[in-house]
Amino acid sequence: MQLGGWGEVGVALAWFVTGSLLAAGLLGCLIPILPGHLILFVAAVAHRLMLGEASGLRWWSFVILALLLIASQVFEFFSGAAGAKWFGGSKWGSWGALVGGIVGMFFFPFGLFLGPLIGALLFEKLFAKKENAAAAVSGVGSVLGTVAGMVIKLAVGVVMSVWIIIDALELV
Repeated sequence: MQLGGWGEVGVALAWFVTGSLLAAGLLGCLIPILPGHLILFVAAVAHRLMLGEASGLRWWSFVILALLLIASQVFEFFSGAAGAKWFGGSKWGSWGALVGGIVGMFFFPFGLFLGPLIGALLFEKLFAKKENAAAAVSGVGSVLGTVAGMVIKLAVGVVMSVWIIIDALELV
């Protein structure tokens, strides 16, 4: 393993940077302000750039990581709307949960849950003309969908982190 003049210090520094980015990425999977999956992807790219062939990361790992990143983001984006629909909400409730989720991101942390709830509730009442009870069920469904999306987001982040470590250590 030829690393120029850096030797083992370069390897240790590369792993420190990679580990720090992995920790920040996992934290970002919990805190919506940070782009967790993107940070995890950057950790893999940085590791490869710092160590080159000696990184252990192969091209197909980047494809897998990119697919996981995209799938997780799509799932998270639509999870509140899917929860509203799953609980019997109309298309208006789903749209309300989606709009509420987007607006709610700006009111972290409570907006993450209240945004989809209020959005689904308001859209069901205003546009679908549903009664209070039916609108409330759709709103609760949107919150449960949002929570499910957050759990899936964290699980995918853990899978991405483990994949990077396993492939970098050439255990795959």
